[in-house]
Amino acid sequence: MDPTTLGCGLVCLAYLIGSIPFGYLTARLVKGIDIREHGSRNIGATNVGRVLGGKWGLFVFVLDLLKGMVPTYLPRLLLADEGVLHWQTLAGLATILGHMFPCWLGLRGGKGVATALGVVLCLAPLASGIAFLVFSVSFLIGRYMSLSSMLAAVAFAIAQCVLLRPTPWAEGHWSLGLFSLLVPALIVFRHRGNIGRLLRGEESKFRAAKSE
Repeated sequence: MDPTTLGCGLVCLAYLIGSIPFGYLTARLVKGIDIREHGSRNIGATNVGRVLGGKWGLFVFVLDLLKGMVPTYLPRLLLADEGVLHWQTLAGLATILGHMFPCWLGLRGGKGVATALGVVLCLAPLASGIAFLVFSVSFLIGRYMSLSSMLAAVAFAIAQCVLLRPTPWAEGHWSLGLFSLLVPALIVFRHRGNIGRLLRGEESKFRAAKSE
């Protein structure tokens, strides 16, 4: 198969995998509820943890992380080395967009943090480690999942730009440079409601429900 055709097919597959709403499905199977009608009405792991309990939130988090990792890694397995980073980056972006705008749920998805973490662990592990450290410190201090996620996204963008300097737009990795700015900005944008609540002092700190 032509590499371009195969690459495009992998990107489409990445979007479909990213669209699998593990939070929605888990809530349906475990408690028979539509997670979009409870808590923050989000299908992500954080809301699942608040509504169903910590173990189910962690379960969804792992699944969402894996659905970011697997499609991002597939181009490295199936395509030649030349240009493979660009295909991986595009597949990773498609996966995140699939989670945020799933075709199965009328484009009403999650905020993309866990899935994006799975993607960047494949694309930029060092910057991902720095972002995770920022997230952990922020969450331990404030217990605000939304704020910690946004700070981690910004930390990833800064760290990756520093790591790619002095040529972040070089031919071999320009797509990664663009991804490192676009995806954190998109994650912050998806948290715009949280930003308003944080500024008003109305944002809830994370507390998992007791698992049944």
